[in-house]
Amino acid sequence: MPPSSVTIVGASLAGLRGAEALRRAEYAGPITIIGDEAHLPYDRPPLSKKVLSGVWDLDKPGLVTAERLAELDITIETGVQATGFDLTERVLTTRVLGPSQSSPTTQGSRTVDALLIATGASPRWLPGTQGVVGVHVVRSLDDAAGLRSQLAHESGRVVVVGAGFIGAEVAATARTMGHEVTLVETAERPLQRVLNPELGDVIAAIHTENGVDVRCGVGVDHLATNDHRVTGVVLSDGTALDTTCVVVGIGVVPNTAWLEGSGLTIDNGVVCDSTTLAASGVTAAGDVARWPSARFGGELIRVEQWDNAVAMGPHAALRLLVDDPSDAEIYDPVPWFWSDQYDRKIQLAGRAGPNDDMQVVEGSIDERRFVALLGRNGELTGVFGMNRPRHVMQYKALIDQGATFADATATTF
Repeated sequence: MPPSSVTIVGASLAGLRGAEALRRAEYAGPITIIGDEAHLPYDRPPLSKKVLSGVWDLDKPGLVTAERLAELDITIETGVQATGFDLTERVLTTRVLGPSQSSPTTQGSRTVDALLIATGASPRWLPGTQGVVGVHVVRSLDDAAGLRSQLAHESGRVVVVGAGFIGAEVAATARTMGHEVTLVETAERPLQRVLNPELGDVIAAIHTENGVDVRCGVGVDHLATNDHRVTGVVLSDGTALDTTCVVVGIGVVPNTAWLEGSGLTIDNGVVCDSTTLAASGVTAAGDVARWPSARFGGELIRVEQWDNAVAMGPHAALRLLVDDPSDAEIYDPVPWFWSDQYDRKIQLAGRAGPNDDMQVVEGSIDERRFVALLGRNGELTGVFGMNRPRHVMQYKALIDQGATFADATATTF
């Protein structure tokens, strides 16, 4: 028998796509989405680019209207935060956040039948900086709106801490808007923990070529403040940078604190099996989920990418309808994402690491238009591209097929 109802914690891309998939599968039971933001589900990738720059209005990233949710008979409770879950008793506890929530029908606790966890992740802050005026992260629509307002009304230097993809995108957007930008990274190059050194150097170069002051191999010692407002950044080498705008992009942590003591396995995310099942009647999807990938040697992976949320949300939702484990499908896609910086479209598919073998098979790094294949132990494990989207997707298919590194480098499209 299908579950009597499905509760989705997380009004996210993964959560919404999961709910829609249930209705497409003709699941007729009640579906409730619970989200701690005041907004209906929205898309996050534009936040650091078109929303931040003002090219898009703040409502444009929205993924669904209230009318569409009503047509699908999906109940959504915004401004409601999950605070705990008891797997044995199947009890979910919640609390209402602030006066702007949209009239949730229940609060306190409720018994759930099937549960999809799609609570995503939260950005890390520099210690002691949360709440300091002028210090920002970019994860939510409200985050982007706050930073956008400051960038629109102030013309001073912007200091971006962290040269990962979010930090790099924010730096590119702020620079394109005409701001002086300093990009600070503790590692010797951007994305050092993820990319072959030559590729990290390319990321640094495109920012330098666009006028960003890129400072690698140095961290933040402390922020200078006055009346709880940031006035500068002091780096670990003693350099003092005057600024009233600091953006922190030093990674995220999965939102699992509310699940401590739940009976679920929590280890850098909600640990699932290869079908996305975390426990009987409980699945997880998106940034919060961690599962074993046979494709990558059984490694437990957690993927913070838009494409993964789009695919994993429906998979995890439909897994709740499967009684017999032998009928459950394995979830093991090739991860893939993109990043827009200046006039460069950067794409990465598969799993990459700093010690990967690398070979450029299309274009030229010097021209900033190329495809590089990445390999490990003789296997093709990743493909990195800059302004070569078609070729990236073609080589991504070879990863899916299990091609060797030698065969892939000998293949042309």
